Amino acid sequence: MDQKKISWKMLAFMAFSTVWGFGNVTNGFVWFNGIQVIFSWVFMFALYFVPYALMVGELGSAFKHAGGGVSSWIRETLGTKLAYYAGWTYWACHITYIASKPSGGLKALSWVIFRSAELYDKLPTLMIQLITFALLIIFCYVASKGLNPLKKMATLAGSSMFIMSLLYIVMMFAAPAINPKGDYVSLDFSLKNLIPNFRLEYFTSLSILVFAVGGCEKISPYVNKVENPSKGFPKGMIALAIMVVVCAMLGTIAMGMMFDPALINESKEAFDSYAANGSYWAFQKLGQYYHVGDTLLVIYALCNVIGQFAVLIISIDAPLRMLLDNEETRPFFPKKLLKQNKEGSYVNGIVMVAVLSGSIILAQSFVPGAAAVLKQLTKLNSVCMPLRYLWVFVAYIALRKAGDKFPREYYFVKNNAVALGFGVWCFVLTAVCCLMGMHSDDPFTMALNIITPVVLSVLGIIMPILAKNEKA
Repeated sequence: MDQKKISWKMLAFMAFSTVWGFGNVTNGFVWFNGIQVIFSWVFMFALYFVPYALMVGELGSAFKHAGGGVSSWIRETLGTKLAYYAGWTYWACHITYIASKPSGGLKALSWVIFRSAELYDKLPTLMIQLITFALLIIFCYVASKGLNPLKKMATLAGSSMFIMSLLYIVMMFAAPAINPKGDYVSLDFSLKNLIPNFRLEYFTSLSILVFAVGGCEKISPYVNKVENPSKGFPKGMIALAIMVVVCAMLGTIAMGMMFDPALINESKEAFDSYAANGSYWAFQKLGQYYHVGDTLLVIYALCNVIGQFAVLIISIDAPLRMLLDNEETRPFFPKKLLKQNKEGSYVNGIVMVAVLSGSIILAQSFVPGAAAVLKQLTKLNSVCMPLRYLWVFVAYIALRKAGDKFPREYYFVKNNAVALGFGVWCFVLTAVCCLMGMHSDDPFTMALNIITPVVLSVLGIIMPILAKNEKA
C-alpha cells in the first residue's frame, strides 16, 4: 500500500507545475513596474497563497472520496443547489480563458514564423479577430470529436514550458559571466525602488497576481495519497509556496537585468507591446547573450503554440463534461443542453461555448491593435478566473462551521476562530481584487470587464428556471 503513496516533495513538484508558469513572471514584471513587483509577490504569497493552499489541503482531507473538487465540497457542506452554482462558476470562468487561447496561439505562431512582434501587431485587428474566431469554431468542432491524444500533448507542452521557465532563470543569471559585454540593465535594490507607488492603477492590477497564484485546488485529490497526510501535505504546500516565491523573485530579477521599466511605461503602445510580447523578447535576448540567434525564442514559441491550442481544445470539452456529467446537478439544466454525440461530447454545450467565447473575440474586433487585444484578455481573465476561487473559501468556511461533522486527518489550524478568519480574509481579498480589477481608463475594456461576468452569472441563474419550466 505504501508503494502507491507519494512523497511531500513529489506533491510539491506536481503542484508547482500546475500553479506556476513563465507568463506569471512576465505579467508581474510588466504590470507592476519591474522589480517593484517583489514587494507585491511577498504580500500575496504570505497573506493569500499559503493559507489558500493549506485550506485546500484540509478540504481535500475532509472529502477524500469526493471526486468533483470544489463542487463536491459545496454539495457536502451546503447542498446541491449551491453545488450547481459552484460548478457553473468553474465552467463559466473558462469562457474568457477559451477566448484568450486562440489569440495567444496566433501570437506564438507569429513569433515562430516572423521572429518579431511588429508585423503581427500592425495587422488590422478585425482581420486577426476573424481568424481567431474561425480558429475557435474549428477547435470547437475538433473538441466535439473526442480528444484523448491531446491530453498527452497538453501535458507535454505544459512540462516543456515549465522547464523553459526554470531554464530562463538559470541561463539569465549565468549570462553576465559567459557574455560580460551583454547589454544588461543595472539593478537598483534601494528601498525606494522596491516599494510600489500605491496609486489606483496598483490596486486595480492586483487581480493579476491573485489569478497567477490560484488554482492549487486541482491537486486536492492527492491529499490522501501523500505519506502521512497530516504532516506530508502541509510540508508539500509550504515547499510549493517556497518554490513559487523563489521562482517569482529570481524570474523578476532576471527580467530586471534585461528590461528597463521606464521603457515599458514610456507610452500606452509600449506597455501594450511589452504585455503581449515580453516573454518572447526575454527568450530572444537570452539567445543573443548566448550567441545562438533566435533558437531559444523559437523553441519557447513552439512550446507555446502547442500548449495554447491543446489547452484550448481541452478547456472547451473537459470543464463542460465536469459540469454536465454530474448526476446531482444535471436536473438544473434544460434537456437540450444535455444532448451528447457518439463520442460523449455535449454538442449543444460546445455550441454555447462557441457563442459566448466567440462574442468576446468578435467584440474585440474594434480594439486598436493586436497587442491591445492580448493585454485586454489578460485583464479580463484576471477578473473572471479568480471568481471560482471564491467557492473554495465558501466551502472552507462551511466546513469549519460544521465542527467535527466531517472527520479529517489534516487541519490547517486547530483554532476554529482563526481558521474562519483566514477563510473570510481570503474570500474578501479575492472578491475585492476582482471588483477593483474591473476598473480601466478605457471605457470599452471596463465595459467588457463588467458585462462578461454579469452575463455569465445571469445565464447560470436562468438555466435552472428553464429546466423547471421544461419539467412543468
